[in-house]
Amino acid sequence: MSTAAPRDRKVLELLAPAKTADIGIEAINHGADAVYIGGPSFGARSSAENTVADIARLVTHAHRYHAEIFVALNTILHDAELEPARQLVWQLYDTGVDALIVQDMGLLELDLPPIQLHASTQTDIRDASKARFLQDVGFSQIVLARELSLKQVQQIADATDCYLEYFVHGALCVAYSGQCYISHAHTGRSANRGECSQACRLPYDLKDKDGHTIASNQHMLSMKDNNQSANLRALAAAGVSSFKIEGRYKDLSYVKNITAHYRSLLDDIIEHPEADGPVYRRASSGRSTFLFTPQADKTFNRGYTDYFANDRHHGIEAFESPKFVGEPIGRVTKIDTKGRKFFDVERAAPIHNADGLTWYNPKGELTGLRVNRAETNGGGEGIDRVFPSDPLPVDLVPGTSVFRNHDHEFERALERKSAERRIRVDARFFATADGFALSFTDEDGVTATASIAAAFEPAQNAERALATLREHIAKLGNTIFSAGDIALDVAEAPFLPASQLNALRRDAVEQLEAARLKAHIRPPHAAAVEPPVPYPQDALSYLANVLNDRARAFYAKHGVKLIDAAYEANEERDDVSLMITKHCLRYSFNLCPKEVKGIRPDPMQLVNGNETLTLRFDCKRCEMHVVGAMKPHVAKMRDAVVAQKVSFFPSRPGVDKAPARA
Repeated sequence: MSTAAPRDRKVLELLAPAKTADIGIEAINHGADAVYIGGPSFGARSSAENTVADIARLVTHAHRYHAEIFVALNTILHDAELEPARQLVWQLYDTGVDALIVQDMGLLELDLPPIQLHASTQTDIRDASKARFLQDVGFSQIVLARELSLKQVQQIADATDCYLEYFVHGALCVAYSGQCYISHAHTGRSANRGECSQACRLPYDLKDKDGHTIASNQHMLSMKDNNQSANLRALAAAGVSSFKIEGRYKDLSYVKNITAHYRSLLDDIIEHPEADGPVYRRASSGRSTFLFTPQADKTFNRGYTDYFANDRHHGIEAFESPKFVGEPIGRVTKIDTKGRKFFDVERAAPIHNADGLTWYNPKGELTGLRVNRAETNGGGEGIDRVFPSDPLPVDLVPGTSVFRNHDHEFERALERKSAERRIRVDARFFATADGFALSFTDEDGVTATASIAAAFEPAQNAERALATLREHIAKLGNTIFSAGDIALDVAEAPFLPASQLNALRRDAVEQLEAARLKAHIRPPHAAAVEPPVPYPQDALSYLANVLNDRARAFYAKHGVKLIDAAYEANEERDDVSLMITKHCLRYSFNLCPKEVKGIRPDPMQLVNGNETLTLRFDCKRCEMHVVGAMKPHVAKMRDAVVAQKVSFFPSRPGVDKAPARA
């Protein structure tokens, strides 16, 4: 049996992304219970890598709040990369990292430290059998597919005891994660190795089986951004305990704003349980106070959708543009026709200097400008006069709807200190045999006591002396603590110089911080069920992403008899499914055979310049397959690599030369 203890799903974890350690620190300050970040390599985000030393710095900050740090090591690995990956895992373990997020099952066949493992979304967890298998082989937390409905989440929760993690915000990959090979086929850059070229954000023409154009120059594979703000309580009730924000490429303002947004929503759920409903708890310590008002609409998004959480529906697509259109701000009422130096906007909110404004031109293209100067009510009551940095484009005309995709005042607020996170402590001041002591006990029950030797000297004004004691004990402004109850356990008010009181308080704070770090318990590692449980299937196609011999051995150990090589293994293949997605263009254009009588699910085509992709429809599973072949230049690169008998995968600086562990 597995040694993993069942997860207490009444504990809700807010999991935030970090491109860098500094961004991760701010995510913690803004209320994250855990942060996920990439290490120096193998992290599925080639431009979001961090040194082990930086991660150690982030770990120390997080553990002050008993928050956790997860490191993404979720690329699929070439055989030559397994040993460097193993060495990196040990280095991360030694820094105090709480868990690893992994995709490649070959890692489970290595000599790893007893660190908690989380199954990446790249492992494509869509059903209870796959989820249960991953739990039984040693995963403590599994990242569910973004496409799952609340009902499907509940089914997985009923079949498992491990943590269930669900993406609640951010960019949506149109394909099932781990099931997209377009980037590798077209550029040689594998999404499963952190180098996606984002072909899904390109414009395409959609054609039927006879070559007739159904729609032209639209971003057919581009989804709106995920936003589950309205579904958090339902997700918790369904069994989700980790609420994940997407965005390891995102900037600091995104992480601050969106983390604060979801912290506020989850705190409301925790503090206001429904009648006869479950009572939830936070996964870490302290409370964040925000020096701004979180507003999700202010941060980069392509429009919002809750995707398939409440089953399939229209409106999940961002066909018009993969860019940030922004919040509706108003309508153009007047254009300076002489010098084209300004225009007036009847606006819903004031426009600021340096704001970014956008609109759709007559061709349906998104365009925009930066505001040089804005005069509030310059064109009349409720109408701002806008002077752009450059001459007005000719496509801006009266009646045009205008959006704001950069709120300069809001962004400036996020550039400054924008949150404080503090842990409540109760204090007790009391006399000792040779002086006085101050004891702090925090909200987790961690206690530290500092003392000073001092002769008792009665205060001349007892009331004032006691008030001074309370005042100095409560001065915790430069620490991570805030004062709760203060007990003065003395028979008679003593007189103590302010310098002694301040030194006593500082000593108690330092001891409490050290005690909190010592009290942080790394989450337990789960052992695999013995004997090895069988995998739900006995044959695996290239979709299983088996790239190395250790991964092959893993699946063989679990009863799989036929194991195809990963697409990235560069073996000869005819046209195959380069992407599998629940998004269906037939459904989007009201051509679904299940909804329109007499329509057949014939293939369609996506065309971008000289590139043509075939769309095939699996109506039984409600899935669309984007079918294509490897481009000639990528095939030539592959053939050259094979001829030279060298690895197709470049070495990773600083990892391939990692020292062997003693």
